Amino acid sequence: MTVCRTRQGEVRGRTSPDGVTRFLGIPYAAPPFGARRFRAPAPPEPWTGVRDATAHGPTAPHAPYAPPFDTLIPESAVPGDDCLNLNVWTPAPEPGAALPVMVWLHGGAFTNGSGSASGYDGSAFARDGVVCVTLNYRLGADGFLHLPGRPDDRGLLDQIAALRWVCENIASFGGDPDRVTVFGESAGAMSIGTLLTTEAARGLFHRAILQSGACHHFLRPSSARLVAARLAEKLGIEPTPEAFEAVPMEELLPAQAALRAEVTADPDPARWGEAALNIMPFEPVRPGLALPGPDCGVDLMIGSNREEYRLFLVPTERLHVFPESSLRAMTAAYGLDPAGALPVYRAARPDATPGELLDAVATDWFYRIPAVRLAEAVPGSYLYEFAWRSPRFDGTLGACHALELPFVFDRLHDPSYAPLLGAHPPRELADAVHGAWVAFAKTGSPGWKAYDKDSRTTMTFGTTPAPTPVDDPRAEERLLWEGVR
Repeated sequence: MTVCRTRQGEVRGRTSPDGVTRFLGIPYAAPPFGARRFRAPAPPEPWTGVRDATAHGPTAPHAPYAPPFDTLIPESAVPGDDCLNLNVWTPAPEPGAALPVMVWLHGGAFTNGSGSASGYDGSAFARDGVVCVTLNYRLGADGFLHLPGRPDDRGLLDQIAALRWVCENIASFGGDPDRVTVFGESAGAMSIGTLLTTEAARGLFHRAILQSGACHHFLRPSSARLVAARLAEKLGIEPTPEAFEAVPMEELLPAQAALRAEVTADPDPARWGEAALNIMPFEPVRPGLALPGPDCGVDLMIGSNREEYRLFLVPTERLHVFPESSLRAMTAAYGLDPAGALPVYRAARPDATPGELLDAVATDWFYRIPAVRLAEAVPGSYLYEFAWRSPRFDGTLGACHALELPFVFDRLHDPSYAPLLGAHPPRELADAVHGAWVAFAKTGSPGWKAYDKDSRTTMTFGTTPAPTPVDDPRAEERLLWEGVR
């Protein structure tokens, strides 16, 4: 057992034989329920004595993933109100070590996920000389529903509160508050994209790694009002904070899940605004696209997976039955002219089905092009692409969304990742990916040339035994998106 001091009181963690000390379930804000529901996070109450921090704390309330994603994506749920908590893995739990710090923001479409999933265990980062922090933040309606008279983006405010806790307390755990890297995937990366232009987050982190998400996914207030009105209608209430506060969580969570299913089944912009394309009814609320400037003061590493959208097409058996007419409609909805764009995508994939072409187009719109736009906006950024193809689903799952996670965390052995990885994921690839993330946190460089508009160097992981830098991959397809939001 090891004891560290925070501003709220002392916590007791456990040191394992590998020399890594874990402090789990430390509150960074007060429970966000009762009078605090739908409000900005409040500081946690101090305690006397030594608080036990050897088990994960409660997770933010969320409904389980719908099949088949419930068996594919790591997830955990711990009941309890004190859900705004974080976990720390450190190799040197004493003041003065001044190690680099990495703070993880989990994904889950702003409705799912937690910092306590076994796949996000930070032991490998601590083993390699980094203090790793994972956290929970409010999800769904409690975190992101647009309500009159209440602060927007309460889930992001939770993340900011956690980052403040890190700045104030991490030195006690051996971390350097002046060397904080925030990293996240999917909704976590999209959160970072928003935090980069949020004044309240300025100075709380110095480097950032955005995996499969950037700055392009948000809801304008008009769209957010449509979502709130429809959720209220489903619950039989008025779209007011007071009415939502009176809805028990066991009623709200199924209604949230049903609402997202509605958006997926009928993605009509007249009904949902931006959520019709994003398929995410709960997102940060912003008046428009905001990219950070070149002087944002944060070193960036940004990337995506080569076949992200296959996670949503292959397990649902849509990949090979998706019709050509729907491909053309979706391509147009994303802002491209199908007549001109689809032949370009087909040229590199002459035998592709409409579903396989949709994967290429949607992957670009959702993930790759936003990453490129962010790298262009902040000179000196580093760009990567994860391209190792999973053998699952007879190899059709490809380099899908979330597949890089076990490599980033060096958790190839974790049973929760087996449905994505298969039996024999490459050890050397995990060494390379995890090593690049650690190097960026320690030095600000992952080990390859920064992105610029001349070479557009993109480090590619997984197509060859060693990571390979590629200049302007699939340039013809990238150029299609010039001028498209």
